[in-house]
Amino acid sequence: MIVTPSDENIERAAAVVKAGGLVSFPTETVYGLGADAFNEKALAAIFEVKNRPYFDPLIVHLAGIPELETAADLSVLSKIARSAALFLADKFLPGPLTLILPKQPSLPSLATGGLDTVAVRIPASAIAQKLIRLSTGAIAAPSANPFGRLSPTRAVHVEEYFADILILDGGRTALGLESTVLDLTNGEPCILREGGITSEQLSDALGKPCKKRRMEASAGTTSPGLLKSHYAPRSELLLYAHNSLCAAPFVTGTAYIFFEEKSLNAFAKKNGIQPESAAKNYLFALSRSGGSAEVAANLFDTLHAADRLRPAAIYAEQAPAAGLGAAINDRLFKAGGSKSVLA
Repeated sequence: MIVTPSDENIERAAAVVKAGGLVSFPTETVYGLGADAFNEKALAAIFEVKNRPYFDPLIVHLAGIPELETAADLSVLSKIARSAALFLADKFLPGPLTLILPKQPSLPSLATGGLDTVAVRIPASAIAQKLIRLSTGAIAAPSANPFGRLSPTRAVHVEEYFADILILDGGRTALGLESTVLDLTNGEPCILREGGITSEQLSDALGKPCKKRRMEASAGTTSPGLLKSHYAPRSELLLYAHNSLCAAPFVTGTAYIFFEEKSLNAFAKKNGIQPESAAKNYLFALSRSGGSAEVAANLFDTLHAADRLRPAAIYAEQAPAAGLGAAINDRLFKAGGSKSVLA
């Protein structure tokens, strides 16, 4: 059920959360499926509705930096780690950065995958912040999609998945990619998931290269979004290296997702397709000029549009690896899962 984010409707959504129900709300990254982070029955409902494995931690959304210790216990961090946490929070939050920190003992283990750490973030969306403040002060919210499926960047995407849940419609999300996840509990800050804050930004802030850890989700993992197959369309997705999709054969009924319009136009010309007929021939471009921010914002929206056509397959072109490209390629790899191949 989609509603406008009026004051009345945000208060209505907050009442649902306080009563132990689920709501969907926009952030700057993707739409979340939220519940009271301290209500075990409500948390269990998230896992049930999404068909999400219980070992996969949820992200606890807070309204501001002063509320960090609602969910996280900074007192058990070393002095250096605590200073780093507060410094990074002050620099990047509100925003698309999730911090892995020691959890408060009062936080239910369902929110943390049974671990003694918690994933916390402060969304930049004014709608999300107001909802959090008016409800319980801490909303656990993974993306509002069945586990493993494409993340939603519009309210209508959420409605396609969960028609009976109250959805606050904030329009298309600005960033279009999930948050970066940074672990601050093991000595040095370590990126667990690429996202809206780039590794270059974090390295510049820290004054040294930021570590990255590659791993897949299993029992005891500290971060969401680490399964090899995740963010996946229904159709098979195959990856092509940057600037190589133009050389692929044209197959009717296959969807093609190019990094920029220049490549799409070259492919269309080679195959005798008029530019105005590109969409009818399942051809999509993620950006006009190749800007990574535009590509990130359009990625899930375009994957939804292509998948809705039920193509025989989706061929997608990688982004250059720098900046947001790392996060874009991470989502593309996971969207293809074990069937992804670089041509």
